[in-house]
Amino acid sequence: QVQFVESGGGLVQPGGSLRLSCTVPGFTLDNYAIGWFRQAPGKEREGVACIGRIDSNTYYVDSVKGRFTISRENAKNTVYLQMNSLKPEDTAVYYCAKDTIVLRTGCRYYGMNDWGKGTLVTVSS
Repeated sequence: QVQFVESGGGLVQPGGSLRLSCTVPGFTLDNYAIGWFRQAPGKEREGVACIGRIDSNTYYVDSVKGRFTISRENAKNTVYLQMNSLKPEDTAVYYCAKDTIVLRTGCRYYGMNDWGKGTLVTVSS
């Protein structure tokens, strides 16, 4: 089973920023489309942002457009999610996954539910 390693979460005030990182040991991430997904209590897991093998091919869910930026740094084999102007409703556990495709309608996950532990983002005063 693939182990996704997410990091960068924490407690932040509304309006603050965090940068999440995703690494998949054993895989070269520039060969894959990567998605960030999040799940809050009582909510379905939703695709937040994803990036294709071509970096310009991205998707953002409407609620984070203009605030979040997904990017890839191939030299570090890492995908990032820069999160600015955070809101309490962004509070969730954030996961990354490589079994993702970028569509106009969203980030579509087609993998084997081999999710990592995720990283918790808490936005609160």
